[in-house]
Amino acid sequence: MQKAIIGKKIGMTQIFDAKGAVLPVTVIEAGPCVVAQIKTVENDGYEAVQLGFGDIKLKVQSGKKGKRIRSDKFKNDPVNITKPMLGHFKKADVAPKSTLREFRFDSLDSYKVGDIIKADTFAEGDKIDVTGKSKGKGYAGVIKRWNFHRLKETHGSGPVARHGGSMGACSTPSRVWKGKKMAGHLGAERVTVQNLTVVKVDAENNLIAIKGAVPGPNGGIVVIRDSVKA
Repeated sequence: MQKAIIGKKIGMTQIFDAKGAVLPVTVIEAGPCVVAQIKTVENDGYEAVQLGFGDIKLKVQSGKKGKRIRSDKFKNDPVNITKPMLGHFKKADVAPKSTLREFRFDSLDSYKVGDIIKADTFAEGDKIDVTGKSKGKGYAGVIKRWNFHRLKETHGSGPVARHGGSMGACSTPSRVWKGKKMAGHLGAERVTVQNLTVVKVDAENNLIAIKGAVPGPNGGIVVIRDSVKA
C-alpha cells in the first residue's frame, strides 16, 4: 500500500539511537488528514486521492443589522471560506481544511471519503521523500545564488568584484541565452529531499521525527510520501 500524509514542520532537534549515537532529526506534525475526495477516470480523467490538513478557524455570519450576509441560504455558513470550497467540503461531509493535496497511487481501494490518516501510517525505518517550499531569500547575486567565484580586488578590478561578468559574445548570438545563471530571486520554490529515514513516530501526538533536514521554514507545510527510489 502506497502511503502519504500532509504535515507541518515544527523544527529540528537531536535524539539518541540504541547505540548512543546522536541523530539530527526534523520533527513534523503529520496529520491528522482527512480524505476529502476520490478522483476517478470516469469523473475527472485520472485517479487520485485528495487529502485535507489543518483546521480552519470558522467565523459564522450573524444576521444582525449592519452585518453583511450573502444570502439566506448561506446565512449561518462560515465567511472565511469561498462558496465553491465550502460546497466541496459539504459534499464530502468533512470539516473545511486549510490545505489540500492530491496523490496518485497505483490503487485507491484502501481509501474512502472521510477516512482519517494519522502519523502512524508510517513506521520507524521507513524510507520517505519530503516535499516542501524552501525558504525565500529575496533578490540575491550570482555568488550567493549560484556559487560564482569573485574577481580579484586588486590591480584595478574596480567595484565589480562580486558581479557576474560577461553574459556572452556581443555579435553572435547577440543576446543572452535562456537559462543563463544570473542574479535574481533565490528560494521560495518547491524542493523535494529524497531517501530520508523515519527515526521515530509518536502516534498519540501525531509527530514524526525524520533523520536530517527537510525544506522550508518552521511552520511550513510539507508532504511526506513513500520514497520512489527505495
